[in-house]
Amino acid sequence: MLALDTQTDAMATHPAASQEPPADALAPLLQDIRARRREFGRQQFISTDVIEGFKAAGVYRALVPRALGGEQRSPRFFCELIERIAAADGSAGWVASFGMGVTYLASLPPDTLRAIYADTPDVVFAGGIFPPQPAKAVAGGYEVSGRWSFSSGCLGATVVGVGIVAEGADAQPLPRMAVLPRASASVQPNWDVIGLAGTGSHDLVVDKVMVPEEWTFVRGSRSQFDAPIFRYPSLSLATQVLSVVSLGIARAAIEELKGLATGRVSVTGAPRTADRPQVQMEIARCEAQLRSARAFFYEAMDEVWELLLRGETPGVEAVSALRLSATFATRTGAEVTRSIQMQAGMTGIYQDCPLSTQVQDSLVITQHAFMGDITYQNAGAVLFGLKPLPGYL
Repeated sequence: MLALDTQTDAMATHPAASQEPPADALAPLLQDIRARRREFGRQQFISTDVIEGFKAAGVYRALVPRALGGEQRSPRFFCELIERIAAADGSAGWVASFGMGVTYLASLPPDTLRAIYADTPDVVFAGGIFPPQPAKAVAGGYEVSGRWSFSSGCLGATVVGVGIVAEGADAQPLPRMAVLPRASASVQPNWDVIGLAGTGSHDLVVDKVMVPEEWTFVRGSRSQFDAPIFRYPSLSLATQVLSVVSLGIARAAIEELKGLATGRVSVTGAPRTADRPQVQMEIARCEAQLRSARAFFYEAMDEVWELLLRGETPGVEAVSALRLSATFATRTGAEVTRSIQMQAGMTGIYQDCPLSTQVQDSLVITQHAFMGDITYQNAGAVLFGLKPLPGYL
């Protein structure tokens, strides 16, 4: 294993502590994002100046080890950061979540990873992994062509990855990823969806680009670096950074209802929303549900991170808890957000009411393959001491 700087700062040493950046450092960007939510949805991507704002806020360098120029933060620090951004706008939080791109790329050969981060730690990664496309083996690498879906944030990326299957190679449970500059791929705008419209998860198209062997890796394979973040279960982290968006959206929905409910009296002459016993009970239930899901989410994360900091390897049960808590957080966040919208009455159906977008965004997150019902089946198998399906852990 190649050792990176494994010295941990106070924030990484105490993962359970609150690690949010100073409020005044991120607040102006979040305020701007809130004001422009509808803009992102209409244009179907997060604007370039916001991506630059993420860079300035340290989103893309947060998990990058110091040896590569980054800040070497903990998974909890990063997820709390994404949670705050998602509370301002779900699509913005989703795109910012790919600031964990260094963990996607961690299985690349060390020299390749160093080359990617040679100029800046603020590398913006986007992946179009599925469906994996056949790639012709050529001298020194692969000739890559094809089209890949769901490449969130691709319009703002500097580096992209696409899933390939080397022709003639033995079958693998996970696809190989070919990494190339964003300029080597074109974007086919086709992201026409009911929620998370601003993520710009368009298709990537590549036409006969030669990718060197050393710029490819098997997704989910072990990193050759020894930094704790590279030993964190990569598929679990890829799930968590998306699940936490649901938590941020749900928190924003609760706060939105609190603002609406204490305002004007209903046009029907009924009591203010905040004065209605049914609404009081429901918002209390939602608060309890959200806090419970959030606690499980971060508890599972902290347990694994503390093990890694001690040089230990997390067991199957601990890794399964990462996946289970992430799916539970996603589903609970969506349920809370929808329940809050219902308490807002007709106000919650208007396009200019944040609740309408928040509900749509949260429902789309539940559709992601990482958060499907199969998670519960796999987690249940682990609880019984059985083997989960391939690709779960």
